Amino acid sequence: MAATDSRGRRRVAITGLGVKAPAGTSLDAFWSRLNSGVSCAARIKRYDPSQLAVQIGCEVPEFETEKYVSAKEARRLDRVAILGFAAAADALADAGDVGADPARCAVIAGVGIGGLITLEEQIGVLITKGANRVSPLLVPMMMANATPALVSLQFGWTGPNIAVATACAAGTNAIGDAANLIRYGEADVAIGMGAESCMTPVAISAFARMTALSGRGDDPQHASRPFDVARDGFVMGEGAGALVLEAWDHAVARGARIYGELVGYGRNSDAHHITAPSPGGVGAAACMELALRDAQLEPHAIAHINAHGTSTPLNDAAESEAVTKVFGAGAVPVTSTKGITGHMIGAAGAVEAVAAILAMTKQLVPPTANLEMLDPAIALDVVHGDARAIALAPALSNSFGFGGHNASLIFAPPGE
Repeated sequence: MAATDSRGRRRVAITGLGVKAPAGTSLDAFWSRLNSGVSCAARIKRYDPSQLAVQIGCEVPEFETEKYVSAKEARRLDRVAILGFAAAADALADAGDVGADPARCAVIAGVGIGGLITLEEQIGVLITKGANRVSPLLVPMMMANATPALVSLQFGWTGPNIAVATACAAGTNAIGDAANLIRYGEADVAIGMGAESCMTPVAISAFARMTALSGRGDDPQHASRPFDVARDGFVMGEGAGALVLEAWDHAVARGARIYGELVGYGRNSDAHHITAPSPGGVGAAACMELALRDAQLEPHAIAHINAHGTSTPLNDAAESEAVTKVFGAGAVPVTSTKGITGHMIGAAGAVEAVAAILAMTKQLVPPTANLEMLDPAIALDVVHGDARAIALAPALSNSFGFGGHNASLIFAPPGE
């Protein structure tokens, strides 16, 4: 008999993890940096940011891109697609030979903005050199679906191939939607992922003009400070994260190492404001409740929450109210890894899902970096200072995006 949940849906095993993030380009490096409490924020190195009001960000360390794509291929790809494919390839290598029919393998990728680096570069070409010098590759390099398309092309997977664009919730939505393909029999294996690299002069300037970014340019390592009373905005980051998901029976039959099970997925919309969260975190609270209902778990079953925790005044306050509404004041350990990685926009939810799964399996919650004084209005048990040991139990990961998009995932330790 097929392994199904109480609703008759196929169970979803997590068999592979991959990251290309400011905190590290391997799982071991990533996990070590998350637990160090030391932020990745620094002055932007990829270009000269001296003309910008905000000159700091969290960049992915250099890695051997040639292991993933040739130099010729790389010239035809935006950085977002290279980061995304590299994380997906690492996740698939971590999972081992999935041995599935390519037509039953899917890729769902969350990308908030897409190939903005290429778009900005080519606008410069248009202005300085004229229309006839604009690259014919601009469209395939800038389109948001370039990342899942590349993954599908490189692996030869012919199943569903979809890009999700729900801003900062995109990576989380992509993983949840990938899991649903397996649950309802449309795929046997799926990569759910998120990727983003939009730390460009225009994007930095636009977010700065919105007053969304931290103004602590003279002290970048302490600029991102989720839930701290002195938080003043987020630090832009880039990166990619990927999960290999499989039908439980398929994973067991091939003897796969199983990190855990994706048991809950909630998604909804605030329908309140294009950038601000709904008052009191009403939408976020409802989203977490949807995920708990989907997982058929009570709030007390959750051992820790990986918060969206951007380090902006409004977001952190609203998420705190939402978590308190659902779980009670200080009832569950909460962490935000954005104090280390910055905010990776469309990649954030996927990278943080990897962090939440590692925390669950290692039974250790990384500290929230730069939390020196908890905002008195925030009634959360925020892990800070040192990592904290937890029981082997389900974890919840939150992502909330501009446009009012909310998404929550619940992961559980591997059962029978």
